[in-house]
Amino acid sequence: MPLIAAQLSQSAMGFVDTVMAGRVSSVDLAAVAMGSSIWFPLFLFLLGILMAVTPSVAQLHGAGRQREIGGHVRQALLLGLFLGGVLMVPLRHAGPLLDLLRVDPRVAPLTLGYLEGVSWGLPAVAGYFVLRHFSEGLSRPKPSMIIGLLGLVCNCLANYLLIYGKLGLPRLGGVGCGWATAFSMWAMWLGMFAVVRRGKVYRPAGLFAAWPRPDWHELGQLLRLGVPIGCALFIEASIFAVIALLIGSLGADIVAAHQISLSFSSLVFMVPMSIASAISVRVGRAIGRGEFAGARRAGYIGIGLTVLIALFSSAASYFGAPAIAGIYTTNPAVAETAAGLLALAALFQVSDAIQVSTAGALRGYKDTRVPMQLLIVAYWVVGLPLGYTLGLTSLWRAPLGAAGFWIGLIAGLTAAALLLSFRLRTISARYVAAGRRSLEDSPRLASGLSC
Repeated sequence: MPLIAAQLSQSAMGFVDTVMAGRVSSVDLAAVAMGSSIWFPLFLFLLGILMAVTPSVAQLHGAGRQREIGGHVRQALLLGLFLGGVLMVPLRHAGPLLDLLRVDPRVAPLTLGYLEGVSWGLPAVAGYFVLRHFSEGLSRPKPSMIIGLLGLVCNCLANYLLIYGKLGLPRLGGVGCGWATAFSMWAMWLGMFAVVRRGKVYRPAGLFAAWPRPDWHELGQLLRLGVPIGCALFIEASIFAVIALLIGSLGADIVAAHQISLSFSSLVFMVPMSIASAISVRVGRAIGRGEFAGARRAGYIGIGLTVLIALFSSAASYFGAPAIAGIYTTNPAVAETAAGLLALAALFQVSDAIQVSTAGALRGYKDTRVPMQLLIVAYWVVGLPLGYTLGLTSLWRAPLGAAGFWIGLIAGLTAAALLLSFRLRTISARYVAAGRRSLEDSPRLASGLSC
């Protein structure tokens, strides 16, 4: 539950940005949509690499190797701060990309201003996520919830001041969302640092026992585990980003409707994603203790829970689509288009829940490379080609526009759910079989079991 609250507060920042920018104009909302489509996949790539901290810490914690955790987290901090600085560069030079995609001339300058603001927060959010995953790997998720809520409050306040020009500040419109996001990222980093620095539960790890210096072996281990996770998240997010960029030429109203559907779907997605993080910790700790049957059980129970929740959220999204669209915009044309997209988005929530929770279980096993390859097949071989042909060509029928892309997403996420489920079944069975063999090879343990 604390992980769900933390993820929802984080996703709610995007929800608040979309609602507040939409109240200014559809052009400002489209600028936030285009900017999010560019920076969010890069952010998820960074987040995915740093998610390697959670299963590593969980397995070390389960095995009782507390002193090794501090060195591991120090290297993750160095890596995160470096990558956050590097990713600032493409965000501050996105003009040629917008020109290439022929983005609406009214939207492009606002998008560039939004991206410049967001870029200043990337190093801070990298440090925040390293410390957050450190805490969650120790089965301490409550600080993530508290700091996430703090970040949401900071984001709402900064949005109000910068979007609408309060307290003598300039009225920046959608551009203000970018600067408010960066401000909230720094607030979250400083808050999480204070919690970890002062908390007694973190002291056995010895995080602050030494000044961080590069350990190339440890950094290599982090990258080998984290890069496939980052690529997998990037692959999934890039599908949504590419769709937003491809429909950018259809006009600001279509882009705004797509952003409304994407924003709400992302908010709902935070619940299964949070459970997936909990699954990673539970599976990782069980693996560290050598309880392989328990790891498999934790994974399957978590997946079942996400499916149950997704069934309820899918029904609510489908029947409440018009009301949800009305929360975001007062433009009737945008609201009508968004309601249709939300009804389609409701259809893939079960598949989305299965694929993300299964991926979380596989992370607990430190299995990340093959899942990345399976997601490439699901999204780029199945989902995007189908969505493109349905949305922008007459290959199947008259072009469906944004709706065609969302139908492609349904197909891609369903393929991902099936492929990852088969992979989890194979990996968990392999671990259980290995555990049985180790017991059979140990006379003492075998004797104890027979008694």
